[in-house]
Amino acid sequence: MKFTAQQIAGILEGDIIGDTEVEVSKLSKIEEGTEGSLTFLANPKYKSYIYSTEASITIVNKSFEPEQPLSTTLIKVDDAYKAFSKLLEYYNQIKLNKHGIEQPSYISESATVGEDVYIGAFSYLGDNVVIGDNVKIFPNSYVGDNVSIGHNTVLFAGVKIYSECIIGKDCVINSGAIIGADGFGFAPNEKGEYHKVPQIGNVIIEDYVDVGAATTIDRATLGSTIIRRGVKLDNQIQIAHNVEVGKNTVIAAQTGVAGSTKIGENCQIGGQVGIAGHISVGNNVKIQAQSGIGRNIKDNEAIQGSPALTYGDFNKSYVHFKNLPKTIKRLNDIEKKLNGHN
Repeated sequence: MKFTAQQIAGILEGDIIGDTEVEVSKLSKIEEGTEGSLTFLANPKYKSYIYSTEASITIVNKSFEPEQPLSTTLIKVDDAYKAFSKLLEYYNQIKLNKHGIEQPSYISESATVGEDVYIGAFSYLGDNVVIGDNVKIFPNSYVGDNVSIGHNTVLFAGVKIYSECIIGKDCVINSGAIIGADGFGFAPNEKGEYHKVPQIGNVIIEDYVDVGAATTIDRATLGSTIIRRGVKLDNQIQIAHNVEVGKNTVIAAQTGVAGSTKIGENCQIGGQVGIAGHISVGNNVKIQAQSGIGRNIKDNEAIQGSPALTYGDFNKSYVHFKNLPKTIKRLNDIEKKLNGHN
């Protein structure tokens, strides 16, 4: 799909300097721009590339004034970075603007499907499923019995939503994510054998949640595992049964949260963090990557390490830790001198 500078300027409410009819059909970095591509300049350290880029159109701040001749058409806006982000969102909407029900696919007779939906080939919608308006379910996805999915939510290819789960509106669930698999519940008997404890709860994902590729969110043993409004989960995260993640919390890849732990609102959790079960993490907590959390964390703490310390204490301790070989050598030298003196 091609767009002219005039069309793009209209979307961004920008001013054109150059050819209003030049067309673009792809996006590029400014240093890698080629003919027919659109790019942007927001960071001053990339300014030199605007004089050599072959991109047909470049979005710039209104304050930008060229110091050399340009071959690219400019679109001047108040904030080039925000304008380009807006354009990316617009482009993504067009790219994902699929409609209709592809075949082969299976939709139960008892399912309710809203208006203007897309259901990709080889998808399965079970009994009593409720699908909102403008929902997009890409191929090879599974939606189990009694699941509800709110308006404007997108399930990318290969997503699996187990029975009884509730997905809010305007959510994005990326490929390979599994919502509502059984929690890890087993009870040992007197012989040391493990027997499965039935997991009969569900998962509730509230509105405006993003779930990354291959992330798993387990159903509760009883009640619900809950992902609150606005949460953003990266790829390959494990959320165990009966966990609750507070609104607007973000969690980076390969983090694991064990069962029945409660995480507060507006937290920032780095990659490869391990959080033990049955603990509470407060609001506005920041956890550095690869930390191990085995205790309750109060509001507003910033922590690091395994087991985790407050961020300040970790840094102070690390100074001593990295100097430990030198410290031991000094102690050994002192011991030798004392022994020699005796």
